[in-house]
Amino acid sequence: MSAFWGEVIGTMILIVFGGGVCAAVTLKDSYAQNGGWIVIAFGWGFAVAMGVYAVGEISGAHLNPAVTIGMATVGAFEWENVASYITAQMLGAFLGAALVYLQYLPHWGKTEDPGAKLGVFSTGPAIKNTPANLFSEIFGTFILVLALLFIGANEFTEGLNPLIVGFLIVAIGLSLGGTTGYAINPARDLGPRIAHFVLPIRGKGGSNWSYAWIPILGPIIGGTYGGLFYQIVFEKSSISWVFWALTAVIALITIASFLQDKTSSTSSSISA
Repeated sequence: MSAFWGEVIGTMILIVFGGGVCAAVTLKDSYAQNGGWIVIAFGWGFAVAMGVYAVGEISGAHLNPAVTIGMATVGAFEWENVASYITAQMLGAFLGAALVYLQYLPHWGKTEDPGAKLGVFSTGPAIKNTPANLFSEIFGTFILVLALLFIGANEFTEGLNPLIVGFLIVAIGLSLGGTTGYAINPARDLGPRIAHFVLPIRGKGGSNWSYAWIPILGPIIGGTYGGLFYQIVFEKSSISWVFWALTAVIALITIASFLQDKTSSTSSSISA
């Protein structure tokens, strides 16, 4: 199997299990309905682990454009292969979402809330604050890529690495995921969002395209920054202009988050 098809299949497995647990917990009359956030976090963790087990020896199991770009930025992956990997990841994510749709086919019509249906496919903010939401995705993916690199620097019993990575996803979900649903992966969000848009899902609403750029841009910034940070801190590499540029961008986003939160708080106080 080629690396391209490895990424397609690995990302499809990721979404089948990850999107599947969201459907199980969310959709009406599922036996797992109302299973809660912990179930979702562990479901996504095992989803990543299974995807990595499936194709890790074939493609490296990036399964995530932010990981691919982050690895390429630090020289751990060839830039010439980035476009094909991202294409494969997007295709795999779309196919995985379509399979989740088919698996839960009778449940879409039973579920009245269009937002709940969209949540099976893509992420959204718990509280809308655009710069804060963007920061959440940047920070979550920064931790993801940084942790992947230092996990890779350690030796584990053969075959254990994918499980460790899976528990990393669980940790991110439990600790950082409550703000935006922790996409931390542009393909994981955009591929299924496109599937939501095109599939004949009974009673669905809009696909919230106005938010869709955040789980794309945020993870790309965070993944790149995580890779550069690892190089500088752990490998003592020289600091590049890209690192300083991203630092400035993240600082501005952080300041904007505080300003918007203050404005929202003031508006709430006046309304009260």
